[in-house]
Amino acid sequence: MSKLQLIIQREFIAKVRNKSFIIMTFLSPMIMVGMGALVYFLMQKNDEKVKKIVYVDQSGLFSKEDFINTKTIHYSDYTTLGIEETKKKVEEGNYYGALYIPKQDSLELLAASVEFYSKDSPGMSIMNSLENKIEGKIRNKKLTDFGIDLNKIESSKIRTDIKMYNFSGEESSKLINGLKIGVGAIAGYLLMMFVMIYGTSVMRSVIEEKTSRIIEVIVSSVKPFQLMLGKIIGNASAGLLQFFIWGIILFVIVTVASSIFGVDVVEMQSSRVPAEQLEVAKQATSGGKGQLIVQEILRLPLLKLFLLFIFYFLGGYMLYSSFFAAVGAAVDNETDTQQFMLPIMLPLILAVYVGFATVINDPHGPISVAFSYIPLTSPIVMLMRVPFGVSWYELLISMMLLIITFVFVVWLAAKIYRVGILMYGKKPTYKDLYKWLKYKG
Repeated sequence: MSKLQLIIQREFIAKVRNKSFIIMTFLSPMIMVGMGALVYFLMQKNDEKVKKIVYVDQSGLFSKEDFINTKTIHYSDYTTLGIEETKKKVEEGNYYGALYIPKQDSLELLAASVEFYSKDSPGMSIMNSLENKIEGKIRNKKLTDFGIDLNKIESSKIRTDIKMYNFSGEESSKLINGLKIGVGAIAGYLLMMFVMIYGTSVMRSVIEEKTSRIIEVIVSSVKPFQLMLGKIIGNASAGLLQFFIWGIILFVIVTVASSIFGVDVVEMQSSRVPAEQLEVAKQATSGGKGQLIVQEILRLPLLKLFLLFIFYFLGGYMLYSSFFAAVGAAVDNETDTQQFMLPIMLPLILAVYVGFATVINDPHGPISVAFSYIPLTSPIVMLMRVPFGVSWYELLISMMLLIITFVFVVWLAAKIYRVGILMYGKKPTYKDLYKWLKYKG
């Protein structure tokens, strides 16, 4: 144990003293916030850009009231010029595109013959907006031809807003579900990135010591299993320190944001507000949408999510870093690792796809539950399910399977590690790895 402790200490100190580690520990949160602000700024700038669209209506069905200017789209009637002259002006001038509505004998033919001309490929949102305008006008015209009063149809439309509650009386909403999806997706994606980053860090450390022949001196006094486990735990300790610092920074950011929007963090997290009181608070709030979003975020189980993130990071990291350490011991340089990386990365990629494809739509469905139990995918999938509420026994099953699998994989990887760490000059194959697994003694 004393030797293992020394290896862990050495790996931890080597990691945390690295300048890039120190810089990224404090810079990463600001980079993430800055990237979010940049994306928001670019989206706002993109929305501010006015797109000029001209239209030529030869059908006589449309009027200026059908093409009302919006914040980002301005329409101009070029019907008198004709389509050919309009196309020339649009091509030569600063226009987004030209919409051509020809004259047809029937509404069905008209719907199928509308054309749009532009210099570049138009955006999907623009095309959907134009199609909706034209479809709505043609549909209303057809209903009028059938003798149907459009005013009665319009007055018959009633907007339904279904209020959602759980059986304990807590209110849910589309906003809450959207935030749960966002929080779960971000947590799962970050976990995958951290497992890859810290896992490959272990692999590079092993390759570096192997190529410099330092490993030959180390294994003369330390068992290969102890060396591998020490590297894994040492890097995991550095990762936990980094998460702890990020947690403090996140808490400060949330506290500042809540004070700006006038939300009591302690009160929101210590108790679940009944639906009736929450509805009154929403009606009484004067902070607008920003305050409501902060309130809903604080209603999420943030502490539980953070603790489970730490556990699943440790479990997922130690599970995958065992594979990475075995691969690092088997090869002589980083180039030779490519043939072994894909099978290791596939479960992580699969977990992300399953999370986005199934957990978002059905977090308690059979596929989501099954993949949240499978140890190779559970760190990501289960973490994406947590914001939607997961029972304690499901968490317990997932955690136990992850721990048992980790112990087995460490034992398996150690068998490859102890042989491969002293192998030089030969590019290993899967057949070689299988032979190393069968070695005894």
